[in-house]
Amino acid sequence: MAKDCSFDVVSEFDKQELVNAVDQVKRDISSRFDLKDSNSDIVLDGDKTITITTCDDMKLRNIYDILQSKVVKRGLSIKILDPQPVENALGGNVRQVYKLRKGLSQELAKTIVADIKASKLKVQASIQGEQVRVSGKDKDELQEVIKMLRSNEDKYNYPLQFGNYR
Repeated sequence: MAKDCSFDVVSEFDKQELVNAVDQVKRDISSRFDLKDSNSDIVLDGDKTITITTCDDMKLRNIYDILQSKVVKRGLSIKILDPQPVENALGGNVRQVYKLRKGLSQELAKTIVADIKASKLKVQASIQGEQVRVSGKDKDELQEVIKMLRSNEDKYNYPLQFGNYR
């Protein structure tokens, strides 16, 4: 009797690394010549959103570029940042909110399961809350599923991690 092997497909990030990245961006804003006196601010709201407030669109793009570089240096994917439309703030400032992507949405989980079934590999995929469990008898086929999902990661536009491999 062969034992089933399995792994979970999840989309998560290390919150502490994100806190550190935002702190580094705050330090950069206070020390960079072009941003020092611009009344710019970046705020991390729990693990839900990051809000950047500054005086114009150019500085907003500069701060976002700094944020992207710090997030990547911290080993996080920039796909966790979901930019919302730029809005006007008080005092002639502009504000942009970035929602943080954590967990797989139902639509994305269904797409992943459909792609796994379309691959014709002998594995089963099931949606379990905000993750997808993939199980099968052959570890090599599970590795093929991981390889296939990594190659489709741009299509999903979500950072995927594979954990709980047994």
